[in-house]
Amino acid sequence: MPYVLRQVALGLVVVLVQWLLSNLRLWDVWPDVVLLYVAYVALRRGRVAGAVTGFGAGLAMDFLVTPDVMGLNTVLKTLMGFVIGLFQSEQGDNLRLSPAQAFLGALVVAVVHNGLMTIVLALDVGTRTPFLVFGLWLGGALYTAVVALAGSLFRVRG
Repeated sequence: MPYVLRQVALGLVVVLVQWLLSNLRLWDVWPDVVLLYVAYVALRRGRVAGAVTGFGAGLAMDFLVTPDVMGLNTVLKTLMGFVIGLFQSEQGDNLRLSPAQAFLGALVVAVVHNGLMTIVLALDVGTRTPFLVFGLWLGGALYTAVVALAGSLFRVRG
């Protein structure tokens, strides 16, 4: 199967997993596996692949998971894919992350991503509640980092 077709199929699977996980909320927060996928592609393939993956996966996420904030995930995932792609790994397709690297990297990426999302949502709604900071921003980032840690423990070795 060609690389692009495989990535599109995998991206759709990741968005469907995101849709399922959005129903497994802890304190009304869910992990962002789409962000983890975008970050992984950007680390392996660079900023263009990261931005394209972020755009496609973010657009699918806007339609399937969060249609009430249409376009926000597309913009944020594209931006994050581009910025993370600036730090492309020299290992390329052979990139392997240790559990500690996966946890800390996901935590940093999710804190930045969720911080931007929190700012935009707070400006849109015109409110400042503790849930936006402790739930959506920091809680969501921690939940995403724990999912990345679990994923790094059960990855397929090839």
